[in-house]
Amino acid sequence: MSGVARPGVPGHGDRYGRTVPAPDDSPGFLFWRASLHWQHAIAAALAPLDLTHAQFVLLAGLWWLDGRGERPNQLRLARHSGTDVKMTSQVVRRLEDKGLLTRVTDPGDTRAKRLGITPAGARLATEAVAAVEAADAAFFGAVPDRAALLAVLRPLAAEE
Repeated sequence: MSGVARPGVPGHGDRYGRTVPAPDDSPGFLFWRASLHWQHAIAAALAPLDLTHAQFVLLAGLWWLDGRGERPNQLRLARHSGTDVKMTSQVVRRLEDKGLLTRVTDPGDTRAKRLGITPAGARLATEAVAAVEAADAAFFGAVPDRAALLAVLRPLAAEE
C-alpha cells in the first residue's frame, strides 16, 4: 500500500473524499500489529511453563527486585512492572496459590503485604526469563539495529 504522507506519492481518497494514509504508513497501526505478533510469541514461550504474560511480568519483576535485596509491597511491584494495582493484586494471589511467592503483612503498615519469592518461584522465574529472552531474540532478530530499536522504545516505554 502507498500512503499519502510521502512526497511524490499520490494519496488515496476514501469513499468520503478524504485523503488518508495507508495502514503501513501509520506508526500506531504498525506498532499495534507488531505488538500483537510479539505478544503471541511470548504467550507461546510461556505456555509450557504454565504462566500467563501478566504472571511472568510480575514474577520476573519480583525476582529482579528480590535479587537486589528488596522485599516490595504490591504497590511497589505494580509500579516497577507497569501494571494496574488491582490486577497486580489478583495475579499475586494466583502466584501465591501456585507456591511461587509469599505475602506477609508489613510490620510497619498492617494494610500492606510484603512480597517474597519462594525457591520454586526463583527457579521458574529464571527459566521463564530465559524463555522470554529467547523469544525476544527470535522476534527482534529481524531488526537490523538493536541499539536503534532500544533508543526508540525507551522514551515510549518511560513512566508517565
